[in-house]
Amino acid sequence: MANLEQNNTSADQSHFKIPDIKFTKLFINGEFVDSIKGQIDCLHKDVSSKTIGRTFDTVDPRTGEVIVRIAEGDKEDVDAAVKAAREAFDHGPWPRMSGFQRARIMLKFADLIEQNIEELAALDCIDAGKLFLWGKLVDIPFGARLLQYYAGAADKVHGEVLKSSRPLHAYTLKEPIGVVGHIIPWNFPTSNFFMKVAPALAAGCTMIVKPAEQTPLSALFHAHLAKQAGVPDGVLNVVTGFGHTAGAAVSSHMDIDMVSFTGSTEVGRLIMQAAATSNLKMVSLELGGKSPLIIFDDADVDKAAELALNGILFNKGEVCAASSRVYVQEGIYGEFEKKLIEKAKAWKLGDPFDPETRQGPQVDKKQFERILSYIDIGVKEGGTLLTGGKPWGSKGYYVEPTVFVDVKEDMQIARDEIFGPVLSLMKFKCTPKIRSCLRSVTCRTVEEAIERANNSKYGLAAGVLTKDMNVANRVSRSIRAGIIWINCYSSLDVGFPFGGYKMSGFGRELGLDGLHKYLQVKTVMTPLHDSPWL
Repeated sequence: MANLEQNNTSADQSHFKIPDIKFTKLFINGEFVDSIKGQIDCLHKDVSSKTIGRTFDTVDPRTGEVIVRIAEGDKEDVDAAVKAAREAFDHGPWPRMSGFQRARIMLKFADLIEQNIEELAALDCIDAGKLFLWGKLVDIPFGARLLQYYAGAADKVHGEVLKSSRPLHAYTLKEPIGVVGHIIPWNFPTSNFFMKVAPALAAGCTMIVKPAEQTPLSALFHAHLAKQAGVPDGVLNVVTGFGHTAGAAVSSHMDIDMVSFTGSTEVGRLIMQAAATSNLKMVSLELGGKSPLIIFDDADVDKAAELALNGILFNKGEVCAASSRVYVQEGIYGEFEKKLIEKAKAWKLGDPFDPETRQGPQVDKKQFERILSYIDIGVKEGGTLLTGGKPWGSKGYYVEPTVFVDVKEDMQIARDEIFGPVLSLMKFKCTPKIRSCLRSVTCRTVEEAIERANNSKYGLAAGVLTKDMNVANRVSRSIRAGIIWINCYSSLDVGFPFGGYKMSGFGRELGLDGLHKYLQVKTVMTPLHDSPWL
């Protein structure tokens, strides 16, 4: 998610000290607590010393070394968190506050985020390998901005009076959906936390957040700040742990009314199955992508190369909407390829705390090895490496910017979401200077680009670079994707809905769509005076 709103924080990080880790336990009902499972295990073994819950390592991807041990939540802990959230929803003040009252607390929460920008950016840096400077300028302020945006909407949730064809007075109410389970990914720990938590808070919901096991640190810090801001106990609970245990418990829990998930399509399927076989809870899924960027021959080649490279290398390619399939029209293909490789070779990898670094390490060893395995597959399938394709540095999980050519549509590297700095570069036909009587060759060229762009099971995002707005409009209306960027890429705003078509999921984050999914509509009707009982 690039080009979000920025502040004017200084770029000099040379004297920044990485903070101590303050919060490592589960946050349930307003308190930091150990996991239940480990305490039970210790009791069964007659351990007389002070018992602590089960824990797991969170690792610094810059070095591969353990940062700290984190409480490992499981089904019992999810049960406790859901019980607290259910009590807070059914009997607590949060859903019963006016929108204005909730908004005041949310704005205080946003202020606390802004006051702790450096520490939060550092936590996401050491936990996810994200650029520290980008975190200070964009990711953490964006989290605060989401709270502010939805605070502004909290007192504007209302139904409508309905016009009836019968002697009835009827109106609708919009009510919070109830207890929500948020399962968030590791690529944007803070942004994704608040893309889900902020609108759910504004709607009056209570919730359980299950952060990715790779990146639990900032979520626990956010929980601490929520309590400081005045969010009542039980409204926001954070259960750290693994997807197959804690995440599965959230998805299948009979007392959770909705699950909102961002992550892989494979896990999204499991969440839908769990929701269907439990209490038919509502589900919102923002899933994978294999997004195309189509560059026509009237585009500025230098700017196009820069956009394409940023589209795939931003956040080291760990972006669901990354421009991983780039289609370039033949007329500029040779020049574009040359500029792209020049820029890729000049791309600076290194310590994400260095303000000159443009690419940090992949989030963990598993993702690092997955990316390298896809590069091997690409070579075996007949793709040609123009640059990159290898690990970088002597420690940590760094992968060189990688560009493949000679890529066919049926290759795995062109079809699967790699979620790393790997780009497939392909070309499509030039437009001859002739036209038929009924249908221009230009149209057939545009149709080829559209057909190839749509040749994917995913439909999250797409980009179009051209000076011809007729072409841009035609392509943008024809590509089956949830967001289309024309002459830009990865630009987002808090008010712009974001989500996918096809196997990229359903439901929307951001904007008022991101709020409405946490509300349900109730119709209330009464017979008018002197009308018969109906």
